[in-house]
Amino acid sequence: MAETPTTTLWLGRAIFLGLSLLIIFMQLVPLNLEPGGWTAPDLLLALTVAWIARRPDYAPFYVIAALYLLTDLLFQRPPGLWAALVLIMTEVLRGRAKRIRDMPILLEWGSVAVGIVAITVANRVVLAIVMMPQAPLGLTLIQMLTTIAVYPLVVLVAHFIFGVSRTAPGAVDSLGHRL
Repeated sequence: MAETPTTTLWLGRAIFLGLSLLIIFMQLVPLNLEPGGWTAPDLLLALTVAWIARRPDYAPFYVIAALYLLTDLLFQRPPGLWAALVLIMTEVLRGRAKRIRDMPILLEWGSVAVGIVAITVANRVVLAIVMMPQAPLGLTLIQMLTTIAVYPLVVLVAHFIFGVSRTAPGAVDSLGHRL
């Protein structure tokens, strides 16, 4: 059966939503009750920016907003702060998607890294301004660096397992609009 562009679009969106919910679920499951000395990368953030950088139409604005607001509520963070910062970063990346499409992977990785650093710093600054308790700076830096480091692996998995690749220059959607 031939896949139409509309079917491919909705399948990509469903895969993104399903993987995001799986990551959220896995973070909620108590696998180890002892606190560790390091923190794992933010796989949800790496997945989101990989999908946005590769195929922005697979991760709509409202899905990202709902997912990150859900994570703010489930992980007991200030509601909306991290969601707003991630939305700002993803919309900047979405606006640059055509330029990112033509970049080599190292430049794409660099622009994603700049975005991750910017939202991490902005989050810490806002939390410091309103005097909210924060995780130690070392743990925040470790999570930020591991998230940046894991980004190429997420891109490889997205490309080879889920078929999320960059659109070709001049590609059009089912309505004839340029991607």
